[in-house]
Amino acid sequence: MLQLLDLAGIYYRAYYALPASLKSPGGMSINAIRGSLDIMTRVLADAKADKLVACLDLDWRPAFRVAAIPSYKAHRVLPAAPPTDGGPEEVAPDGPEEVPDDLSPQVPVLLEVLAAIGITVAGAPGFEADDVIGTLVHQRTEEVEVVTGDRDLYQVAVDGENRCRVRYIGAGMSKVQLLGAGEVASKHGIPVGRYADFAALRGDPSDGLPGVPGIGDKTAAALVSQFGSLEDLAQAAEDPTSAMPPAQRRKLIAARDYLAVAGTVVRVATGASIIFDPEGDPTLPTEPVDATRLRELVAQYGISAPVNRLVAYLATRS
Repeated sequence: MLQLLDLAGIYYRAYYALPASLKSPGGMSINAIRGSLDIMTRVLADAKADKLVACLDLDWRPAFRVAAIPSYKAHRVLPAAPPTDGGPEEVAPDGPEEVPDDLSPQVPVLLEVLAAIGITVAGAPGFEADDVIGTLVHQRTEEVEVVTGDRDLYQVAVDGENRCRVRYIGAGMSKVQLLGAGEVASKHGIPVGRYADFAALRGDPSDGLPGVPGIGDKTAAALVSQFGSLEDLAQAAEDPTSAMPPAQRRKLIAARDYLAVAGTVVRVATGASIIFDPEGDPTLPTEPVDATRLRELVAQYGISAPVNRLVAYLATRS
């Protein structure tokens, strides 16, 4: 089985789940590093995966999504420098993501640890980790499991041969759910394969997606169940002979511009050009590929416990 890890989703979960008092000998926060490594050990052992790819955001706010919906993740953009004329603070439209000060330094260290262990990392220029995962799921030739703290990736679940299931890590890292396409559909009261359409209708404030005003979870589920995709919904709203209730018809017609572009933003890409590091087979190692560098990182950052747990699990596969 191939396991695909939404790395940013996981290290954010870890950062907020573990106390900031966890420090390296030099005083740097290591809660995200420790938590991420422990999540990896846990999910690998649970799934008995033999391959792993940690997927990265090489562009956390891709231009094609911002062009479609300018509010996409706009609230997360790092504010520009305060204006010198005393005017209002501005946000750079294509600026970097605002990340907690004590999280940013942990990410490159985590990547160094993964490299020293020998875990494959992948990203695609101009795309988010979700798109890397969507592309790898689309290309799959074996069973796949996606590990994430982001419900957006429910849309990649597929049942049947070479299935793809989503292992969702909840807040606090304690609650973990393993969902196939059928479970995703049942959980939300929607047809299989319609999660992205459902999510676009109801919106997602955390991603700056407005949704259709006046359409909540229950109505969104009913609409996609009766009419299908966003495109089908838009057509039904404009068709006076369709069975759509008048109130919902008015709301969808008022949101026609949003419906025309929402699919571009919400649906994961399946054709991203992915760069792997290292290239080749992502089969998990049974021992660190650079034990010397790993020992240096362990000593420098005080992360012996989570590293030892992960390395010990990998050794059981030999």
